[in-house]
Amino acid sequence: MSFWPNVVVATPAHSGVAEGLCYRSELSLAPGTMVRVPLGAREVLGVVWECPACAPPGLSEARTREVAGVLDGLPPLNDRWRQLVQFAARYYQRSLGEVALAALPPQLRDLSSVQLARRLKRSAGTPQPSTPGEPDGHDLSEEQRAALAALHVAQAPVLLFGATGSGKTEVYLQATQRALAEDADAQVLVMVPEINLTPQLEARFRERFEPLSGAGAVVCLHSGMTPAQRLASWLAAHTGRARIVLGTRMAVLASLPGLRLIVVDEEHDPSYKSQEGARYSARDLAVYRAKVESEALAPQGARCRVVLGSATPSLESWHAAEQGRYQRLAMPGRIGGGALPRLRLVDMNHQPKGAVLAPPLVAAMAERIARGEQCLVLLNRRGYAPVLACHDCGWKSACPHCSAYRVFHKLDRTLRCHHCGFTERVPRACPDCGNLDIAPVGKGTEQLEEQLAGLLADVTRPDGGPARVSRMDADSTRHKGSLEAQLATMHSGEVDVLVGTQMIAKGHDFRRITLVAGINADSGLFASDYRAPERLFALLMQAGGRAGRDAAFMSDQGTGSEMWVQTWYPQHPLFDALRRHDFPAFAATQLAERESAGMPPFGHQALLRADARTQQAAHAWLNAAAQAAQGLPHFADVTLYPAVPLTIQRVANVERAQMLVESASRGALQRFLAAWQPTLLACRSLPEAKGLIRFAVDVDPLTV
Repeated sequence: MSFWPNVVVATPAHSGVAEGLCYRSELSLAPGTMVRVPLGAREVLGVVWECPACAPPGLSEARTREVAGVLDGLPPLNDRWRQLVQFAARYYQRSLGEVALAALPPQLRDLSSVQLARRLKRSAGTPQPSTPGEPDGHDLSEEQRAALAALHVAQAPVLLFGATGSGKTEVYLQATQRALAEDADAQVLVMVPEINLTPQLEARFRERFEPLSGAGAVVCLHSGMTPAQRLASWLAAHTGRARIVLGTRMAVLASLPGLRLIVVDEEHDPSYKSQEGARYSARDLAVYRAKVESEALAPQGARCRVVLGSATPSLESWHAAEQGRYQRLAMPGRIGGGALPRLRLVDMNHQPKGAVLAPPLVAAMAERIARGEQCLVLLNRRGYAPVLACHDCGWKSACPHCSAYRVFHKLDRTLRCHHCGFTERVPRACPDCGNLDIAPVGKGTEQLEEQLAGLLADVTRPDGGPARVSRMDADSTRHKGSLEAQLATMHSGEVDVLVGTQMIAKGHDFRRITLVAGINADSGLFASDYRAPERLFALLMQAGGRAGRDAAFMSDQGTGSEMWVQTWYPQHPLFDALRRHDFPAFAATQLAERESAGMPPFGHQALLRADARTQQAAHAWLNAAAQAAQGLPHFADVTLYPAVPLTIQRVANVERAQMLVESASRGALQRFLAAWQPTLLACRSLPEAKGLIRFAVDVDPLTV
């Protein structure tokens, strides 16, 4: 007897293979079973979605290929996981296999049955974790106790609105311990926006739970791991041996059969929205996943809770809490009674011309260093300078493959494109006119580090040594172990001033920082992106939150912490809310503006993006797709805007254009997109599609 499993494989939505492929099997395979199947000349990994005993109507049984092999020893992916993947594929307009296979570790696709059995045997040797006891809560503040009590009985997603330094991480730890104590098979998922936050959080979770639950109870999942490490962590989570999974956005799709709690730390961060491949929002999927798990657990009287934590929540989450869809828990106080930093605005109109750092700011930093305190300087632009230019002929360091400039990196004397990676040595003279006097334009973290070292050269630490300046950005932390080493130097007090990009502003618990400075803070005030003020406010407030976190240290020093912001527009309303640390007032203003303009969360958006050989080809295909949409159901419920190039319209010699689709109703937008998808595939055969490389639909885009 033969069975006819429907198997989903990794196929992009634009390929036209949105659902599974039918194969033949001599065995009845349970839904969720991982198999290897032939696809063209290759053998690929797939997931069985269903396995009927009868062949589908019209199928040629003689031409149907057989399943090549079954991954024995691995439990099938459960119904809740498949429901999550199916929802993500449907909502984000992706193929089922694209989402499902993206959730599996890459190395799983290449292992033979013997190799997989060896890995499973090796993992099985890990000590079985025990069940941790109930948290005692003796060292919690009243705000933390109240938040934990409310979380324990919450029936809706919880938005934990806690000031920087209010102890949100301890709430996560205590909630995790309670979830594990209530169920011997319970698992907890904790997500962070970026890889650089994982080591610090991992250390705290291991320190707390490995003595209670045994080695192997805490695992990580993020793209910075080796394929073997990712496979080992995924297997531990899938088989239930790992009780706690820490990860970035990819972890939301991990197989966790005993999931009881999901924590999304820094939930406002745009890194939770994938910008390539299956463009999903991990934060939103976390909320949906908790709902699915809770529905399955309802007969047992249990549920899966989800906590979204931030000092500056996303306006979407804030609005959901205002409407009552989320339960908001506030923790406005800092642990130990410490005060939030005082804001000092530096009006750059009154500073010396060409000054990168205002003299009063440099003097304030010198005073802090002399007292043994640390400073943090934020400039969200890496490299030495954004552009290298010739002022005689106007040549600039443009990338030949992108519509962007290559960044000047002084340390290795290179011009590097941060979009396609194209790198060249800095020319000795202008390539166009031969002028030897080519100069950097603008400032990056490398240049700021160099200038600060010069400005603070005469400043001494309490031990008599010179002030030490360090830099932390994607360039200085790209080597393995470099991030941990730099964090260690900060925590030990070896560094007096840390210069960095946004990666230093999130989540780090630096105990001796008392002054934070924001350089070039005006970039988001007048940007065309309607989300720019929200991002700027969050970045500055999060950066300021790194200061004054240790109340005892601040008391010993006898001084308060400060946040200095250099700006050309000190009267801007954003800075008034920042001065008062008043996120609710800022959110109310922004939400009122968005409501009047019909922008998210009051309106709903999607982008149809096209990559082509030329801009003309991309525009022609988008216009053809818009024309074909006019006869579709629900067309009257949406607005299609004209096609436009992306802000950076060419990357790696591929031209990019997009078309915005808006609707006042999320349901109407979804119904239109579902009806439009077959039309988009049909449009690939039109003459206008000549030169088209690929297309993609981006639902709930973060940038338009």
